[in-house]
Amino acid sequence: MATITEKSELLFLYESKYSIPNGDPFTGEQRYDEETKKILVSDVRIKRFIRDYFVQLIESGAKPDWDVYVINSDKITQKADESGSSVRINALASKEKYKDFKDVLTANKNKRQEEKALQLIKQCIDVRLFGGISTKEGAAVNLTGPVQFALLNPSLNSVDLRIHQNTSVFSSSAEKSRGAIGTTTVVPFALCQIHGWINPFSAKLSGLTDDDVLEMLKALWNSVNNANTRSKSNQSSLLLLQIVYANPTDKLYGIDRFVQLSEKNADGSLRKRDEELRDLDDCPFDFSRLVNALESTKVSEIRYYTEVPEIQTQLAAIGGKLRPLALFDMV
Repeated sequence: MATITEKSELLFLYESKYSIPNGDPFTGEQRYDEETKKILVSDVRIKRFIRDYFVQLIESGAKPDWDVYVINSDKITQKADESGSSVRINALASKEKYKDFKDVLTANKNKRQEEKALQLIKQCIDVRLFGGISTKEGAAVNLTGPVQFALLNPSLNSVDLRIHQNTSVFSSSAEKSRGAIGTTTVVPFALCQIHGWINPFSAKLSGLTDDDVLEMLKALWNSVNNANTRSKSNQSSLLLLQIVYANPTDKLYGIDRFVQLSEKNADGSLRKRDEELRDLDDCPFDFSRLVNALESTKVSEIRYYTEVPEIQTQLAAIGGKLRPLALFDMV
């Protein structure tokens, strides 16, 4: 199948209620911009959502022919002198369906197999999307992915974090008979906005297809809706926009500001302050910058998907180059 030819940018909105959209790996606390009071969600968090959903599809039998390269698996044994990427590419090359790439297993500085290693990791859908590496001697690969997300993505609204304390039944040490007490911060309500890019030039190198992009968009939407951890369960996908350029070298400024919160409600009254927002009903959206972008000759079309009736009504009324995205067959 041919690689993608369209250059596009993505905006993905989801709401988060009394949760931790993206905890810092060292402290567990929500990433936060102290100056703007906006919460931050990293590109790594979003890619993990997508990859984890892909793995669920594979394990459920829905996509038995797929492979995901970047995974945590206790089924893969790592030797003391092996890097994680070396172990992973060896595990792939050991599969019967990839027997044409078995020379990667014996690659070394005297038996170089970089090209086969590259073609092997490109069999994985996440590599075609996000790129991948191998540090195996004789099979080293460094492939940049055509799909990238902003390093840190600020929420639309400012947030006052809330301190949350909880107790544990288990004691923290043998010397203590009672359970431990933990303290963390939670986000009362946030409209998380994720900004992404899809580059057709990098797609030629990774082999990214239109079908791959569609599967990624489905995974992005579904993974947030179905996250099942204590800190991520109370989240819901709201809106997905794909801004498609007329030419692969075109660029618009300020796409991350296409969706804004209006200062007034539909009845003309002032909306609640950002920090007071607690529900989507409190959030009147302003799509005026999106409407203005539709007039640009650089825009081929803007595709949207939402399951929120109020947002659907607003966007459907705009028309023109703003068109529904057929994300799921049942909608």
